[in-house]
Amino acid sequence: MRILVTGFGPFPGAPANPTGPLVRALARKRRPAKDGVTIKAHVFQTRYRTVDRALPRLLKTYKPDALIMFGLATRSRAIRVETLARNRISHHPDAGGFTRGPSRIDEAGPRTRAARAPNAALLRALVRSGLPARLSRDAGDYLCNYTLWHATCAAEDDDGPKLAAFIHVPPLSARITPERLVAAGEAIIEAASAALRRRRR
Repeated sequence: MRILVTGFGPFPGAPANPTGPLVRALARKRRPAKDGVTIKAHVFQTRYRTVDRALPRLLKTYKPDALIMFGLATRSRAIRVETLARNRISHHPDAGGFTRGPSRIDEAGPRTRAARAPNAALLRALVRSGLPARLSRDAGDYLCNYTLWHATCAAEDDDGPKLAAFIHVPPLSARITPERLVAAGEAIIEAASAALRRRRR
């Protein structure tokens, strides 16, 4: 079972993004061989063109069974399991100063796409980890939402990942520490792996 975990680098207003170190730590974690799970980490530059190039390449070369994406929600106080990608892009510039919106991601596409992930199971796993967590129907209108939209499209293809989840994490704090984020990420991976095994039965 192959799982691709992704995060982002800094962006305007967030000079330090905890999702990059988070996904690298998740890929380094040792798991029992019987789990049969391999994890690859990738950290996107927070740029539209980077996502456009890198995401299709990663999916083609690694062929993950599951894609678990992490992004930073600077104003959130809880971890959010995103359930919808919205067909919209804001006017906010990316880390390279490039502005793509305001516009739709796909002029011919629907207003929303449902994330192809066991969202309730992911939420339960997060709650058990002890951090505040909730489901969300609004992934924003920046690169997190943009990446979720394209990942959801890929998961609808027969040869795409069977599962594509997006998790927004809040800024680090006395409660949301790097160590606790890694524990929460581990819980997400375990829940996703269990969901994939159930699909194979």
